[in-house]
Amino acid sequence: RCTSLFSSFGFLEHKNHATPIYVINLLISDLLQLCSLIVWLVPHESGKLNDVFFYVYFLGEMASVGFMVCVALERYLVITHPLWYRFSRSIKISGVVCVVVWLLPLIYLIPFFLGVKRLIREIILGVYHMLPLPLFIFFLGGTLKALLAASRIPATEKRRILGILVLVLLNYLFLFMPSVIWSLIETTRKNKIFSYTSYVLLYCSPLADVFLYVFIRKGVVDNLLASLCCCKMDNGSVEATSAATV
Repeated sequence: RCTSLFSSFGFLEHKNHATPIYVINLLISDLLQLCSLIVWLVPHESGKLNDVFFYVYFLGEMASVGFMVCVALERYLVITHPLWYRFSRSIKISGVVCVVVWLLPLIYLIPFFLGVKRLIREIILGVYHMLPLPLFIFFLGGTLKALLAASRIPATEKRRILGILVLVLLNYLFLFMPSVIWSLIETTRKNKIFSYTSYVLLYCSPLADVFLYVFIRKGVVDNLLASLCCCKMDNGSVEATSAATV
């Protein structure tokens, strides 16, 4: 987890970027999930204590989904509307957005105190997690289209931006979609294997964000891709030499 922390604060050093407030909040939400999950899953004599950490866990989990959308939206705006993004962004606006994202989980947590039926709560949770999917696809498609037409952006920067968006989308599809299916389709809730699998994948989502922090850290992905390209070039040279020798 230290890698995530250093990657996030390393991103702060770049003068060409605004303060990555969404990334920092995503990190906080991940830490909330991990800490509350450890306590929540440990048996306690007091059921109320488990309930408290259950609420804290889903506060962090649902907030993390919102901040992933914010990160993807920010990368999309940087490429598709660079001038507007450069002159319109501000810490104040980002702060307001963060407050709204932290309040969104209340649409799932408040029904617990109102005695709303479990089926309705599961539908609320499933719909909440399903809504980001079209946004992630739209951001990725729009960014890819803009990058193909942009000739002034370095190839390394293009790869890094696309890498962030692709990773966010894959992270969502692999870790969150099973929970969406479980929440919205009643037959899947009766399948114990699918239920346990969806729980485990959801619990692993904070750990998967480590890779997102690494991608955001400029230079790490560039070096990795450069190494892969060098390996491919070396392999191609060896094959060409072997063919010439034969």
